Amino acid sequence: MGSIGASFDVFNGFYNTINGKLTSTEKTRHGINPANGKPNPEVPISTPKDVDDAVAAAKEAFKSWSKASYDERRKALLAFADALEKYENDFGKLLTQEQGKPLQFALGEVKTGVHWLRALTKLELQEEIVEEDDQKQVIVRYTPLGVTVGIVPWNYPVHLACGKIAPSLLTGNPIIIKPSPFTPYCDLKLGELAQQFFPPGVVQVLSGDDNLGPWLTAHPGPDKISFTGSTATGKKVMESASKTLKRVTLELGGKDPAIITKNVDINSVAEKIATLAFLNSGQICLAIKRIYVHESIHDEFRDAMVSFTKSLKVGDGAEAGVFLGPVQNSMQYEKVKTFFSDIEKENWAVAVGGKNEEKPGYFITPTIIDKPADNSRIATEEPFGPIVPLLTWTDEDDVIARANNTKMGLGASVWSDDLDEATRIARQLDAGSVWVNTHLELDPKAPFGGHKESGIGFEWGIGGLKAFCNVQSLYLKKKPASKI
Repeated sequence: MGSIGASFDVFNGFYNTINGKLTSTEKTRHGINPANGKPNPEVPISTPKDVDDAVAAAKEAFKSWSKASYDERRKALLAFADALEKYENDFGKLLTQEQGKPLQFALGEVKTGVHWLRALTKLELQEEIVEEDDQKQVIVRYTPLGVTVGIVPWNYPVHLACGKIAPSLLTGNPIIIKPSPFTPYCDLKLGELAQQFFPPGVVQVLSGDDNLGPWLTAHPGPDKISFTGSTATGKKVMESASKTLKRVTLELGGKDPAIITKNVDINSVAEKIATLAFLNSGQICLAIKRIYVHESIHDEFRDAMVSFTKSLKVGDGAEAGVFLGPVQNSMQYEKVKTFFSDIEKENWAVAVGGKNEEKPGYFITPTIIDKPADNSRIATEEPFGPIVPLLTWTDEDDVIARANNTKMGLGASVWSDDLDEATRIARQLDAGSVWVNTHLELDPKAPFGGHKESGIGFEWGIGGLKAFCNVQSLYLKKKPASKI
């Protein structure tokens, strides 16, 4: 499991990692730097044979990795975390180049990945004695599942890869990471770096085109799919996995409401709401996507949000002071622009933004739509870009019903200086993560997942570890059966 090799270079040579070896493919492809449209380096396009080879290597690795002690697995993960930390500046620059997010946030994401690797190793699944008397003992055990596949999206490729690698490996399961075709670079380098700390086949990474995901989910070899992405794709993953009864964890889309009561510091909260709506150019499943502000403070709150939003710099993530980088890819860019096309068609009132400059790169101007109808696209669909509706409310029961009136249920927040009021509202919101006077704060010790069509199961925390295990109830009779 050795130390970091001097030859490791974050910026050069992008290969699949299969059975401890770096491999390429006959056909290659490349991602695009979303800030300028220029091609990034070539990466492999995996074939069905690459999938077969990776699954076979993972199955072989499972035999020994599943029997390694918790302490051995933990030490290897911590060494991997130390190595990633050593290269965090380089990973941050590469992440900006492939994903588009400003460098400060790219570095923050890599640091978060390191933190998740370390924090999750502090959790341990212990055997539980649930019943014991003179005659018997009943023990609940958590045993490794087998080979897992982590399907990682393009919005947070480093953090979310680390968030799948750590619990899978910690519980004794080798993992095959499949990055998004839009952002394969950092994840391929994570796989390369991991080879210095884990036996062959324990961590593998496959780059590919749109065929690769279905090949992995339909393959009879893997035992679990951990998927983060859109609800529409999540349904396809579940359908594909069902044919072999693979376990699935699905972390899907959101339409996160933020409810602002009249008891807030308007300027301070308006800045935070805008920040949390437009962070990562709105490309976060948990970003604030519907803002319900109390009617009595609407005008002042809107004006404060508008003023702050105008101060946010849009541009190439490598430039200093940029808050909003480009939307990550052309497909998403075109989707977000359809909401801008609706502005004139639907006669929406634009509080700020509303128009995009035509220039190289996939740049979208941060935009607030003032008081659209509750059934409008902007109020019901997830743009996954920096455009949000500002809605008003007066009745508490009514705003709770409106916030919950969605097929999504990922995150939600309540903002109030009256904590009793805020907690009362928060406890009635249908979402996997609910915050009071903040939003988007996650903790590796707490479960993360969605209600309704925002997902199935959850990741992280002790429950997230259990999701990578089989549960076994072991019944022990203390006295041998007597002979007849």
